[in-house]
Amino acid sequence: MAPAPFSKLFAQRKPAAAPGTAGRLVYAVGDVHGRLDLLQPLVRDIAEDAVISAPAERPILILLGDYVDRGPDSARVIDFILDLEANDAFEIHPLKGNHEEALLQFLADPAFGPVWFEHGGGATLASYGVTPPMSRTDIGAWTEARDAFAEALPEEHLEFCQTLEMMVTVGDYAFVHAGVRPGVPLDRQTDKDLMWIRGDFLESRGAFDKVIVHGHTPTHAPQIHAHRLGLDTGAYATGVLTAVRLDDSGRRVMQHQARRTA
Repeated sequence: MAPAPFSKLFAQRKPAAAPGTAGRLVYAVGDVHGRLDLLQPLVRDIAEDAVISAPAERPILILLGDYVDRGPDSARVIDFILDLEANDAFEIHPLKGNHEEALLQFLADPAFGPVWFEHGGGATLASYGVTPPMSRTDIGAWTEARDAFAEALPEEHLEFCQTLEMMVTVGDYAFVHAGVRPGVPLDRQTDKDLMWIRGDFLESRGAFDKVIVHGHTPTHAPQIHAHRLGLDTGAYATGVLTAVRLDDSGRRVMQHQARRTA
């Protein structure tokens, strides 16, 4: 066999094409956790950016889940998202996080209340005017709290939590709350993994079917890698809410940070 010519041996490989959004302008927002004070100004910044960008189609706004718990304004966050859905400025896609799943589990089973409380559910109850029980073991008290919560929860808020999407795909990106199971096609992912997965997904070094944009696992700074973008910067604790702007030209991180008080 004749040796390959030097021109082929030393030719540079053509770089892989950058991931794109099929011509759409897309914004994705990380875990909110009751921080309306961060969500409102960040969405305002996103809206202003979209006006300047003047896309041919309505921009897409994807919220990655965990709207409730831990922060002080869970109820008002849901109200704000419902208002966004009623507005024609964006094509809105709110995804379901594990904390919305926990809220629904408490409504179905008040015995789950103490577990939910330990993971921030008490703040959600308070945002709807419900006082969490003093005892973590008094199931009767938790049943009363569940009943009071079910009464205080507006029907549209319940429907919102029940009808949240699990995954959205746009171009070369897939948007989920927590991540995906490596080696499993996107259309065969389980809801449990989409809302809860961490280690197997975060430690995977291979490519997925699409670039995965996710929240769920808080980090000090957004995680911008070749195969995944992690946007949970622990807003409820850090005062920093993170989003990413995506189009066919690339990606750009957007953030809003709470002002420090003296």
